[in-house]
Amino acid sequence: MRSLQILVVDDDDADALMISEALEAAETRASVDRVADGREALDYLRREGSYAQASRPDLILLDLNMPRMDGRETLEAIKTDERLKAIPVVILTTSGAEPDIVASYQHRANAYVTKPFGLDEFESTVRQINRFYREVASLPPAAQA
Repeated sequence: MRSLQILVVDDDDADALMISEALEAAETRASVDRVADGREALDYLRREGSYAQASRPDLILLDLNMPRMDGRETLEAIKTDERLKAIPVVILTTSGAEPDIVASYQHRANAYVTKPFGLDEFESTVRQINRFYREVASLPPAAQA
């Protein structure tokens, strides 16, 4: 089994740290990069500015509520960009609001996961996402994403 390259898009330092720690503790460690908002995510994904050498992620974990450019706008931009739209995007957010869930799927999110509040539950959820995309799902080759 190969390791996944995961881009975490989340402005909350504590949540980003918990995600990274959960992925580093997984059976097969994922390689994790993190950006703090949607504009930075698009620069990373398009390899612009300081991200010219960025790796193409196999998976994006995207929070919804962020400054500058929120996850809703970011998801729409990713899924309408021919070069990026094949990259799976999992919404990982505190919002369990039905309008957020519906809008995310309408903008072609691959999954919507509400962040659990307990640390153990949170880490377990992140590891399950990693395991699913590493062991069960078939991902497009990075060169085609």
